[in-house]
Amino acid sequence: MDYPNAHDQPNAHHQTPGAPIRSGIPEHGRVPKYYVVKAHVAALISELGEGGLLPTERDLALRYEVSRETVRQALRELLLEGRLRRRGRGTVVAGPKLEQPLALASYTEGVRRQSRRPGRNLIGLDRFPCPESLAAEVGAEPGEPVWHLERVLLADDERVGLESTYVAVSRVPRLDTDFEPDSSFYAYLRDRVGVSFGEADERIETVLATPREALLIGTPPALPMLLIHRLSRDVASRPLERVRTLFRGDRFSFTVRLGSQG
Repeated sequence: MDYPNAHDQPNAHHQTPGAPIRSGIPEHGRVPKYYVVKAHVAALISELGEGGLLPTERDLALRYEVSRETVRQALRELLLEGRLRRRGRGTVVAGPKLEQPLALASYTEGVRRQSRRPGRNLIGLDRFPCPESLAAEVGAEPGEPVWHLERVLLADDERVGLESTYVAVSRVPRLDTDFEPDSSFYAYLRDRVGVSFGEADERIETVLATPREALLIGTPPALPMLLIHRLSRDVASRPLERVRTLFRGDRFSFTVRLGSQG
């Protein structure tokens, strides 16, 4: 693989706030050719703006005097980072990532704060005997009925995640008749059932989607996902729900506000 010098990369010595240190250039100053192309395309992305149509792979290869495979590698990374997205047979500049706060708030609230339209598509609502491994997490006895609510998460009709919620039937006995599947489950609990959330524990990890999950979300199986596990309790500290949510790594980032404890 060719390793051009750093001066071949645009703005090689200019550090943009928030960018990787030295813009990803190692100290010896040599970078893979695809990375130089990636930097050129990143500069082009800034010029085109959101929704702008990128030139074809062939045109980019001719422009930067590299092979089409080198261009593909650069575009693959930009797609995975969420800076580009496929539209039909072309590639366009993606909009900014959705920022979801790490707080005891619903997905609906987080998306609306960014002037986007939240939505959900119901995959299934099933009722089954609670296994022992789940019982303590949802405040049920083993064998008691538990709901499993699975929905695809939407933002302006774009599929961005997959959410699985487990909750004891005794807490929400009419979930299958009173609840609108495309609405906020938290708002339903608060307004219709009279249950308020008190606190929750969350764990975040990166994973690859299973073939079924990738099909439901509409992404390639190789796309990195952000997986959040949440265990919620009500204001009386009683276990309430267990939630497993997959978010597209190219469309989401998470924020949290930290404060001093003295």
